[in-house]
Amino acid sequence: MLAVNQLACHRGLSPLFTNLNFSLNSGEMIYLKGANGSGKTSLLRIIAGLSTQDFGTISWDGFDICSTREEYASHLLYIGHAPSVKEDLKVAENLMTSLRIGGVNPTDDMISEALSEVGLNKRKSLPTRVLSQGQKKRLALARLWIDHRRLWILDEPFNALDIEASKWLEGQLEKHLSRGGMVILTSHQPPNISPDKVRELSLSA
Repeated sequence: MLAVNQLACHRGLSPLFTNLNFSLNSGEMIYLKGANGSGKTSLLRIIAGLSTQDFGTISWDGFDICSTREEYASHLLYIGHAPSVKEDLKVAENLMTSLRIGGVNPTDDMISEALSEVGLNKRKSLPTRVLSQGQKKRLALARLWIDHRRLWILDEPFNALDIEASKWLEGQLEKHLSRGGMVILTSHQPPNISPDKVRELSLSA
């Protein structure tokens, strides 16, 4: 279980959010809502251990993530708002590199299968800089096909995706939750996920 207790974060002297409390169990997803500037990305980065809160605690399976950082990180997959890709690497090399940095060592066949899933296998030998924004987003999300860590934290994963790619992503989220995984995501559009698996959390600007 992930538990957030009395979390607070400020931008300068202004509070983004204060006294934030929620928990997340296996098979559940939190759909994080809020206007631009309300602190959604800041909250996701804090939960992912990439930023520090001003007050409060975050615990994973009963232990503060600050004291079990490596153990917590081994269960976590974070994909940020902007596709984290190297423009000069080939498409397949980008996916391989991002997975290896995260501690996963996929085979070439696994890379090809993941790229096929997101419609990029025919482009796997091209430099990533020639891809459209939507294709770069699909490349970043191809990690979900291979990396099944318990907790997925996804910042605007539907941005730049067409209808077909959005349906693929929703399918991956459903599968992950059915396996007992957990998801926290932000999105300007409500994901089409079984409502019994989703809870909404709103931040105010």
